Amino acid sequence: MTVSVQDYKAMVGSELGVSRWFEVDQKRIDTFAECTEDFQFIHVDAERAADTPFGGTIAHGFLTLSLLSAMAYELFPKLEGAKMGVNYGMNKLRFLAPVRSGKRVRGRMKLLDVTERNPGVLQSTYEVVVEIEGEDKPALLAEWVGLAYV
Repeated sequence: MTVSVQDYKAMVGSELGVSRWFEVDQKRIDTFAECTEDFQFIHVDAERAADTPFGGTIAHGFLTLSLLSAMAYELFPKLEGAKMGVNYGMNKLRFLAPVRSGKRVRGRMKLLDVTERNPGVLQSTYEVVVEIEGEDKPALLAEWVGLAYV
């Protein structure tokens, strides 16, 4: 969906939607471990992880966080005249529940604020919740900031 800057600003306070489900299987976890060189056993050693409170391997928190980009492609509206958008970081981020290997997650995003930082640069702040299928507690809660160059 493409919207004008004016219509985008009018969306402040609105939920942008809910993404599709993303499977977080052991292959994805192992691939992430290779990319980041984070081989902590709770992520990659099913036998040892079985003896933890998690009962098996879990995704890296940063793996779950990294899926926000794919979720955002589905949910964030495109701004008319936008040349590019960039990740500006997080104001807040909490990992609330582990994502066990084999589970699916999805993102729920809300537009909290839009401000013009400089002429042609919009700063957007989003509330992001990553839900775990079949669980009450979300995997993470974040306040994400992005810049759009229009």
